[in-house]
Amino acid sequence: MIRSHTPRLPKAIARAALLLAAIAASSFGLSHSAAAEGLVIGIAKLASAGPVFVAIDRGYFTEQGFEPVLKYFEAAQPIAVAAASGDIDVGATGLTAGFYNMAGQGVLKIVAGQSHEKPGYQSNAVIASLNGFNGGLKSLENLAGKSIGIAAVGSTTHYALGLIAEKYRIDLKAIRIVPLQTIPNMVSALRGGQIDGLVVPSTAAMPLLRDGQAKLLGYVGDETPWQIGAVFTSSKTALEKRDFVTRFITAYRKGARDFFEAFNGPSGKTVDGERAEGILAIVSKYTGQSPATLKDIIPYVDPDARLNVKDVVKQIRWYQAQGFIGPNVDPTVVFDMSQIVETPAP
Repeated sequence: MIRSHTPRLPKAIARAALLLAAIAASSFGLSHSAAAEGLVIGIAKLASAGPVFVAIDRGYFTEQGFEPVLKYFEAAQPIAVAAASGDIDVGATGLTAGFYNMAGQGVLKIVAGQSHEKPGYQSNAVIASLNGFNGGLKSLENLAGKSIGIAAVGSTTHYALGLIAEKYRIDLKAIRIVPLQTIPNMVSALRGGQIDGLVVPSTAAMPLLRDGQAKLLGYVGDETPWQIGAVFTSSKTALEKRDFVTRFITAYRKGARDFFEAFNGPSGKTVDGERAEGILAIVSKYTGQSPATLKDIIPYVDPDARLNVKDVVKQIRWYQAQGFIGPNVDPTVVFDMSQIVETPAP
């Protein structure tokens, strides 16, 4: 037998070598982790935040050097406040009068589009309580004289109700508008028969409809298409951390593209196939809604996160006409056009 003459390290030296290797690996891990930049994103647990969920789950923010953290809110307005105060870095939610007031004062900037109300998509619904339905609220044409719950004065649901009233030539003042502040409050008020109806995200409407606790009057997107949501940040961040914002949008757009391609086939909207199932599973994971429920309430998200700038200006003018925004607010100051990709004119 031929014995190997390869010298062996003494056990103490071998243990020291292993220890040094472990320390080196640990140090690499710490430095790698330290290199990741913190990113706090403010959203609501709604399907419209799907691109954010996808971008986190598939590592798109990590690819851009971020360590993303989600901060959940019950309504859109607090997200705008959090972005203005620096409690979050970026918000992605519906556009409200409160947001426009802060943006009009130079505090916030829109940097990309989020969800759109569009025919065939179920972002928000108008539903009637059983008491309201039995009392005559059987269609959108019957809104006059009824009590309709919304999230808040100047909210996306308030604006949607205004557009629907205008379409059906109903004086908005003839509708008893009831601000309920949060989605849980809205659902509770409808279940308790305290209101005749609601304008509410379909994420909350669908369980009520399936349980027979409400009647569907229509989807906002089918009635009055508009740019409901946007991605925004503080003006300070937009100005001083431009690369930060650009990298966020790059990752967000990848999530938006995946979301779009999962639900939009060559012949239109579809939620069939493995790709859709994968996205539904991701959104379900972050919202707590089942894939079966989410399948029926998919909002429209532009694959390039484009923004309908003209529609946003229209919204601001409507809020000004209602007295919710100062008449001297210049709509152009709410945009960071160096980041925005604008929706092309039809």
